[in-house]
Amino acid sequence: MGQKIKYQYSYFIHPFIVKEEKYKKYIMKLLRNDKISLKIFQKEKDLGLYQYFLPKVSKFLFSSFDFSTNKLNKLESLPIETKSAILSEYPCTIFEYCMPKDVQGKAIENSIFFKIQKIELVCFKTGICFLLMKTNVENTDEFADVLNFNYRFRDIQRDNEFVTDYKNIHLQTDLFSSVTELTDFIENITSSKIEAMKLDLDTQRFLSYSYVCIDQQTWGTNKNFENVENMYIKFSNFFSADNSVEYKTDEVFTCSKWKYARLGVSKQGVVLFTSDADMYNYTILPNNFETIYLYTYILNLYKKIYLKKLSLDFSRLQDWSSARKKFAQFTKEVWTQETTDDEVGSWLDYQIFKKLDIDHLYMEVKNQYDVLYKEMKIEVNSKIMICLICVLTLALIFNVLNYFRIL
Repeated sequence: MGQKIKYQYSYFIHPFIVKEEKYKKYIMKLLRNDKISLKIFQKEKDLGLYQYFLPKVSKFLFSSFDFSTNKLNKLESLPIETKSAILSEYPCTIFEYCMPKDVQGKAIENSIFFKIQKIELVCFKTGICFLLMKTNVENTDEFADVLNFNYRFRDIQRDNEFVTDYKNIHLQTDLFSSVTELTDFIENITSSKIEAMKLDLDTQRFLSYSYVCIDQQTWGTNKNFENVENMYIKFSNFFSADNSVEYKTDEVFTCSKWKYARLGVSKQGVVLFTSDADMYNYTILPNNFETIYLYTYILNLYKKIYLKKLSLDFSRLQDWSSARKKFAQFTKEVWTQETTDDEVGSWLDYQIFKKLDIDHLYMEVKNQYDVLYKEMKIEVNSKIMICLICVLTLALIFNVLNYFRIL
């Protein structure tokens, strides 16, 4: 008998890039889609989110927290062109896709059914965007099915020949009739891949963000973590259930505030592996993980990708002046800002930040900035020196001419 699960979901995240000069048109495209609507955050409804992020970061991510009812009504009444122009000036704008009613999947042997519960688009003014898709495996309580689904689904955007290997994955929603239709939707909504390829972003594989709560009979009061460590390793590395991996890892992230919960962080994604031995793990923690901690992850992904974008801009001499201003603005408005004063949130934020190697990337960009800045100063000083020499030469000639006139 396989390991049983109490609760699970997986987000699949697709980063994509819109050219900054086309960002307003892209926002207009989303507004024209009658299945896409602006996601509005409200202090009363999203109190946990509002209290978690510190004010400056909250304003950067969730501008709609400042929308009064009157302001929101005025925004909704504006023409789409005007509305898109206004929204494109906010640091970050979030949209949600209207999901139709789910349908029941048919019972097919050796198949995995899943449904898409939510689709969001997180769009930053810089043109860096993320498509977030929440899924959960249906009609099963087997941990192996979750492993296989996470392992297979994150690669569905690859070539059709590769996708056919995963034909036993079945959509269970009215929104798409097949996985192929889903990939077509993603391609249409996420614009061209050219800009992402310039930044060396993997456009063929989703980043994964997954939560699972297993039965306490496997890990609980009378069962140590060592009993499930190999399951955790497979889950955190997005391995399939039949992977023969058998090893221990030093990177099992634990938080003193959590019981029976282990965080897994890699460059491929983030997972939280928990047990229902603690009721918190299937009541409150799942919601926190897909809200406050999910947006913490998105913010770190944004930092990493934007720094790669700045590095590319610095390598183009014609973009130097603009990149210099953007780097200074990023440092002031994002880099130096603390995300949260929540103890668990700060710990998780640090683990993600460290694993994505963002600090190293920032120092590389700063070094580019410093070198180009020095070169610019040398060039400016050289031009000033040449001008001074010319002035002094002209002054000398003028004085010599005057001297001969006096004679």
